[in-house]
Amino acid sequence: MASRFWQHFISNGAGDWNNPGSDEPAPDESEALDAFSTVVIRVADQLRPAVVNLRTGTGRRGGSGSGILFTPDGFLLTNHHVVGDHERVRIRLNDGRELAGRVVGNDPWTDLAVVQAEESNLPFAPFGDSAKLRVGQLVVAIGSPLGFESTVTAGVVSATGRTLRSITGHLVDNVIQTDAALNPGNSGGPLVDSRGRVIGINTAIIQPAQGICFAIPINMAKHILPQLLQHGRVIRGYLGLHARSIPLQQGLVRRFELTQKQGVEVLAVESGAPAEEAGLQEGDVIVSFGDEPVTTVDDLHRLLTQLPVGIPASLEFLREERKLQRLVIPTDYPNPAPQM
Repeated sequence: MASRFWQHFISNGAGDWNNPGSDEPAPDESEALDAFSTVVIRVADQLRPAVVNLRTGTGRRGGSGSGILFTPDGFLLTNHHVVGDHERVRIRLNDGRELAGRVVGNDPWTDLAVVQAEESNLPFAPFGDSAKLRVGQLVVAIGSPLGFESTVTAGVVSATGRTLRSITGHLVDNVIQTDAALNPGNSGGPLVDSRGRVIGINTAIIQPAQGICFAIPINMAKHILPQLLQHGRVIRGYLGLHARSIPLQQGLVRRFELTQKQGVEVLAVESGAPAEEAGLQEGDVIVSFGDEPVTTVDDLHRLLTQLPVGIPASLEFLREERKLQRLVIPTDYPNPAPQM
């Protein structure tokens, strides 16, 4: 019989099991293996029907990748570099059916795209919350690497908040790093948690490294999906900085009466960009933008898609022991070689 710990893990995941002082004895290796297998099998059975294989073009000019259905009327998420400039794609379902699909919208800057299959009443996967991911958390990747459809691999979240130069050449902030094995063809497929919720879209591997793979966080996709569905592209402002989410020092939180525990640290500022003109420097920690709290890089991305371009907005940040405020004027996202 599985211990109470593993029964809880299988039913609820490990996120809310935070009692290291429990008297419950540690499970033996066979018990742990059975629990791990049970979680992966359940997630695979739940998600594989919603994972598709995408093909574009023909012959040597053709390409393939993966995607994840997120609505019953055929809308699916994949990578921009999977669909490229194609307007039509071919979709193969887990049950072997072949469907036609059209590219609804894409965004090279996040390497995400939306495709709609010409079919309804399809299986689909729920979205999770990538902001709640913890290093060491179990994750499962599903896709079609090298043409092998419905391939399942498992691993853990190795790190969060990474910055990655995507295959499209754009820098993407706040990327998830995982050791769940990925190969060419996994691109566009889902990275899911132990409850079968999509928490990332697999996007890249580092060759010849082993166990270093990356996924775009699902919260980033949530922020841009409305614009992709409505406009076919994302209309966003540009600050010209790279950043990561970090915890705030408790002393500074109390001193400045902040209502948040996290901020966004500036890692680099582009020359001549709005952030530099506003006086931001490397090491500054942004806590609000446009009078809205900023606790994660996802918050910053969201606000850049909501606030109007060309209109000054208030930016508050911490620099050493001071809290400063500046006006910054977001500009249109540059093309080519865009940064955040």
